[in-house]
Amino acid sequence: MKPKKGNTKNKMNNKNSKLLIVESPAKIKTLSKFLGKDFNIMSTFGHIKDLPSKKLGVTINEKTGKINLEYVTIEDKDKTIANICKNTNQATEVYLASDPDREGEIISWHIGQEIAKVFSDKSKIYRITFNEITKPAVIEAINNKTTIDMHKVRAQQARRVLDRWVGYEVSPILWKKIKKGLSAGRVQSVALLLVCNREAEILNFKPEEYWSIHAKFDLKKQSINSELFKISNKAFKIKNKKEADQILQGAKKQNYLISKITEKKRAKKPLPPFMTSTLQQDSYNKLGFSVDKTMSIAQKLYEGLPLKDKDSPEALITYMRTDSLRISEVALKSTRNFISKQFGADYLPKISNNYAKKGAQDAHEAIRPINISITPEIAKKYLTADQAKLYGLIWKRFVACQMTPAQYFQRQVLISGGKYTFKTTGSTLIFDGFLKVYLIEDEEEKNSIKIPKNIKERDPAYLKKINGKQHFTQPPPRYTQASLVKELEKKGVGRPSTYATILSTIQKRKYVSVEKKKFIPTELGKTVTKMLVENLPDIINVSFTAHMEEDLDKIADGKIKRDDVLHEFYEKFQKDLKSFGGEALKKKAVPINKKCPKCKKGELVIRFGKSGEFIGCSLFPECNFTSNFTKDDKGNIILVQPEKTEPKVDIKCPQCGKTLVQKVGRFGPFFACPGYPECKYIHQESLKMPCPQCGSKIVKRKSKMGSFWGCSNYPKCKFVIFGEVEEKPCPKCKSPYLLVKKSKDGKIILSCPNKECDYTKIK
Repeated sequence: MKPKKGNTKNKMNNKNSKLLIVESPAKIKTLSKFLGKDFNIMSTFGHIKDLPSKKLGVTINEKTGKINLEYVTIEDKDKTIANICKNTNQATEVYLASDPDREGEIISWHIGQEIAKVFSDKSKIYRITFNEITKPAVIEAINNKTTIDMHKVRAQQARRVLDRWVGYEVSPILWKKIKKGLSAGRVQSVALLLVCNREAEILNFKPEEYWSIHAKFDLKKQSINSELFKISNKAFKIKNKKEADQILQGAKKQNYLISKITEKKRAKKPLPPFMTSTLQQDSYNKLGFSVDKTMSIAQKLYEGLPLKDKDSPEALITYMRTDSLRISEVALKSTRNFISKQFGADYLPKISNNYAKKGAQDAHEAIRPINISITPEIAKKYLTADQAKLYGLIWKRFVACQMTPAQYFQRQVLISGGKYTFKTTGSTLIFDGFLKVYLIEDEEEKNSIKIPKNIKERDPAYLKKINGKQHFTQPPPRYTQASLVKELEKKGVGRPSTYATILSTIQKRKYVSVEKKKFIPTELGKTVTKMLVENLPDIINVSFTAHMEEDLDKIADGKIKRDDVLHEFYEKFQKDLKSFGGEALKKKAVPINKKCPKCKKGELVIRFGKSGEFIGCSLFPECNFTSNFTKDDKGNIILVQPEKTEPKVDIKCPQCGKTLVQKVGRFGPFFACPGYPECKYIHQESLKMPCPQCGSKIVKRKSKMGSFWGCSNYPKCKFVIFGEVEEKPCPKCKSPYLLVKKSKDGKIILSCPNKECDYTKIK
């Protein structure tokens, strides 16, 4: 049974107990299993305080320059704080054990401040962190208790202030200049910039033609395929068919022999263990999981899930928000023992494989299984299908990272005739090494050719077939979730804890659409990006954002001061913001270089409304032409004619007599008068029966949650019916209508809405 919000696992019933406070309630059961009665465990349910939602909450003292943050209790967290503070009165010691990152540090700082107000001995309030939820790790953390790391707190505050400044001061300008509901973000906007820049590269890309020459040779009654490698011992480029034909004619006249055979062994080393970004990428590429889904499943694997004992959850992986590749000595030892027993000495390197990433926050380990003996096969019996897949991926990658390299035998054959040299490469796997556990796609192995064993240099080669193949250079691919995360990490933009939120936000704001799992910027996204880059060039750029991430790391390490970083940012930001915030006479519209087909005078432009992007006339309101649109592969605008998007219905407008047409709004299609804006009539479906509470008409309404029936006298009358209805009185209690529901097997079920009546009927 899950603990209810604001409550803990149990009441403080032991006056000599120690109180341990975690961030997520999902950890309580796992921790309780091995901490026993000596500890009572409570949860903050995430953050308890934040900057206020309705104002900036950040001020700069004009005299001292000190930056002050105003924290308020998050809605519905008063009870959580009160419960924790109440229970501290019966505790001998308090351990703040929120997650081991900057967000976790500030959660501990906030709840620690509240506890300090009521706890008699403030020296007994400790901070502990652990990267895995196991008894040894938690006991070690308790034995090495410390205090709040204020450097980490200030680093989190700096990030929060930076994001608040950009979000709260830039977003309103976008509302004024484009449309309401838009948002800007210090990191989010740079991610969108990458997507927009990639799209511009694709649209501006001009393919170049080139050719390759391929031949088939007979070597001692065996055939071998080969590609032209050099001409006159030099690299070459064939630009067109004419050049290819000339080479083909020359190559056909030559006599060929094997000029060189090169044989060597090649080792392929295992990949490092997962960190957040590589887990997100591999999970997307191998399992098809979104970044958000990957992190959600990983969170559950970290917090603990029941295996053999349903009442005793077990943590399966270490902390999943990390950019470190460090591995603990305990984990290395147990993994090496497992490899030796399971696969044999040939698969175990003499010393452990160590990995490092430059600039990593090395407070955490890499992502790894906690108990290596819980194999994917064992875990599969107890986990959901998706949980088992992700755990299996993490387990295999980690075990493989401590195994020996895969060994290949590689042969390269050069076949020469006149000035033409052809090359063939063959690669054979002779020892699988880490590939026994974790398969990766090897392009060289994939494209290798089987080469006859009994050939030697100076053997003749007989040309059997030769032809040219036309190619065109390809534009760079659009970003997928995996490749965008990889690019963000490569450029130093964002951190492990932010990638999922970044990708989610740019989709929710409709700045990008997703087609065939690839990001395509919408016109709205392009417009927002163009406006931000033009007006905030010092802030919305990749290098500056990456520099700020480095500074945040330095704050966390105590190397620079929080306010110094914030002042440096704010000086540039205010300078750009001042000119950007000027009055906008009209909402931003994007011209498409086409004349309006209705008035023949105005230019067509892309506008941004509540229900999305549409084409309109630049002379609005004099000309009210509108149209939906699509784009072709080259980005050209194609109008979707209004008559196709606004089908008529056989209902006359009661105000002006015109035939109503279907339009599309925020909550889907609806019928309205085509004479808008002169006539603003909108048709509403209604029931024949009057409202049983006030006698008014009952009309169909729509919301984000779907459609429902509601009284037209709202808000005075709040009568509603959720779902479809049949306007027939209940035969049992005479209720004026029946609810209509569909069962899983497709049957229609009628039921009475009166809770005291049990009438049901299968239609």
